[in-house]
Amino acid sequence: MRIRGQIGDWPVDLTIELEPEEWAQLGRQIEVPVVAQAAAPAVAGQRQDDSQWTAAREVLRLAGQISGPELLDRLEALAGSTAAGKRLLVRLRHSSEVKVESGADAPVYHWVG
Repeated sequence: MRIRGQIGDWPVDLTIELEPEEWAQLGRQIEVPVVAQAAAPAVAGQRQDDSQWTAAREVLRLAGQISGPELLDRLEALAGSTAAGKRLLVRLRHSSEVKVESGADAPVYHWVG
């Protein structure tokens, strides 16, 4: 895995090499809700985005309320990338089923259904 980017003005170029059993161990540590796994296979005619959206809503519904950073972590794991996780987070923020409040350190997402 190669990570490139910047931290402030500092360029970052990091390569991480893991053995297959290390990847498997890392994967076991990621908490993905069972509901998300059940919603992942797309129904005939249903786009993958739709199943991810359904799973993202279910993650928040089951949590009831959750901080923005924790929700983003779960959505990234669900969607498989940071960018896709952020898209789901923005979509949740603008959903009529979700209420977002300013918390002390981060926004708090509430499921209102």
